[in-house]
Amino acid sequence: MNAQPNRQAAVMEDRIWTRDFVFVCLANFFVFLGFQMTLPTLPLFLKELGGNDRLVGVIVGVFTFSALLLRPYAGHALESKGRGFVYMVGLAVFVISIASFSFISSILLLFLLRVLQGMGWGFSTTAGGTIATDIIPPKRRGEGLGYFGLSGNLALALGPTLGLTLVGVISFAQLFMICAGFGLIALLFASRIRYKKVEKSEAAASPVRFDIFERTAIQPAILLFFITATFGGIATFLPIFAIERGIAGIELYFLLYAAFLMISRSFAGRIYDKRGHLYVFMPGALMIFIAMLMLAWLPNTAVLLIAASLYGLGFGSVQPALQAWSVENAPANRRGMANATFFSFFDLGIGLGAILFGQMAYIFGYASIYAASAGSVLMAMIIYIFLYVRAKRMQN
Repeated sequence: MNAQPNRQAAVMEDRIWTRDFVFVCLANFFVFLGFQMTLPTLPLFLKELGGNDRLVGVIVGVFTFSALLLRPYAGHALESKGRGFVYMVGLAVFVISIASFSFISSILLLFLLRVLQGMGWGFSTTAGGTIATDIIPPKRRGEGLGYFGLSGNLALALGPTLGLTLVGVISFAQLFMICAGFGLIALLFASRIRYKKVEKSEAAASPVRFDIFERTAIQPAILLFFITATFGGIATFLPIFAIERGIAGIELYFLLYAAFLMISRSFAGRIYDKRGHLYVFMPGALMIFIAMLMLAWLPNTAVLLIAASLYGLGFGSVQPALQAWSVENAPANRRGMANATFFSFFDLGIGLGAILFGQMAYIFGYASIYAASAGSVLMAMIIYIFLYVRAKRMQN
């Protein structure tokens, strides 16, 4: 008699697309949209302020490192202050910093505001990932985090093109206010989420002198570092490299990359939930490795677009799998720190990649960036094989 109601209750309990999950995805989409619109336009704004090419890497680096330094504190605050407090504060700081771009006229002020923007970004993205993790049923965590990441990927597909289109017809000040407006919309959706209460523990009550990462998240975070180093080279230098080679289609590269990223998110999470990270990480990393070799070669537009497709499929598979791996073994009261650890290594990979590859490009040329990126992905694959074999030995 009770079999049917119990079955229905189980289905409802394992449902991903709840009201709160929709709201956190919408908030994530709009804050990422505002951020992605500034990625290709800030270097242009920097040039208008009198900056040079070397300052571009510094402006990118200071943002990522300020986010990196704040993530451990964000992880602690998520467990002590609550999810909603950290998320709302992070979004508010992010909005204020971008809106302030509209009123500055010096590179020093831009530098300082990028530090502030990085702080807001570190708080809001760490909180957003943790909130999504709380909401998604544990049995479908890989699939759910894939959908959550899809909201950011959709913004990636639209943001850079929209930003470059708008900056051709309106002023930088107006553009930055529009970006801040999207941040405000994210803040509105975030205010409607019903946040889960933080689980208190005895360990959380005692002060910890050195606690800047979650131990259970270290392995996937290290792998992520070597993968995201490639992203720093692509986002910062690929448009310049394509121009140097006389290759058209760089706008299509980012659109195609985002499209295949979204396609991979539709199935990679389910594979992770059913088969584990081996069946997602290694094929995804191999596709990224091949894409980097193709970019180092880069003879024509066709190779550029094939590399975009492979990179989108690979990164879209690897990133949510590593995030799910980061939080699945963490205690419930440490998920905030697990997400903070994950995104800290994400930021570190992009920041160091942009700075180190900038020096390589200056000395050896742009092709060396992508040859080194292929080496970075190969290192991640070797480390993964070592970790996997060691885990199997420990099980036996």
